Amino acid sequence: MSLARAGTFAEGAGRLAGLAGVAFGWSPDAFWRATPAELGALVRALAGDGPAAPPDAATIAALKRAFPDG
Repeated sequence: MSLARAGTFAEGAGRLAGLAGVAFGWSPDAFWRATPAELGALVRALAGDGPAAPPDAATIAALKRAFPDG
């Protein structure tokens, strides 16, 4: 993306703050208090670093005990 098409810092920050509000439930204050590393960590968590490993038998047994279906 060229700098001419990127817009101003204020425009980009406004769009990112809005997306953080929708995706993470952040208020504007929470967005402005967050560090770039914190925002990046949440974005990476949503994007995923690859498929999650399936739960093993012990994890499934623990979930069944914690959340019985009746």
